[in-house]
Amino acid sequence: MRKKSRKAFIFKVYIKDGPFKSRRDDSIPKVERKIAILETQSLYTFARIIVKSFDFYFDHCFGFYSNINSYHDSFNSYELFVDIGESELTPNRKGVKKTKIKDVFYEYEKMLFLFDYGDMWQFIVVREKIEEASPHQKYPFILEKIGKPPLQYPPL
Repeated sequence: MRKKSRKAFIFKVYIKDGPFKSRRDDSIPKVERKIAILETQSLYTFARIIVKSFDFYFDHCFGFYSNINSYHDSFNSYELFVDIGESELTPNRKGVKKTKIKDVFYEYEKMLFLFDYGDMWQFIVVREKIEEASPHQKYPFILEKIGKPPLQYPPL
């Protein structure tokens, strides 16, 4: 019997914005990650590997949004708030724990990942390609790290 093939999504993730007000030049460092994740894994799992890849603590609520410039104006959003019961369930707002990568990223090539609604860490998530998953690889994993991430909690 032939084993069913698995698809892996390859993403580029980079910082769009964050709490840089305490920095003198207010610049955003070029920090980018490439991440591989299986199509059947959840957005929650994806969020965890994104946060880990930037050396942040996974200690805040988050969401994925279809509008990369204004998350409030997103047609579709996927938020941890829905899973923990702190948000109304509307047709365009779904949870992250049961939503699979394939259910979102076949449609969207690019989304905003917002982590920590207080500090407003904003990441752009870009689907680069979809390929056959390696049967010998544990997913998700970080393919590449470019740049040194800023501190999650910079000194005041």
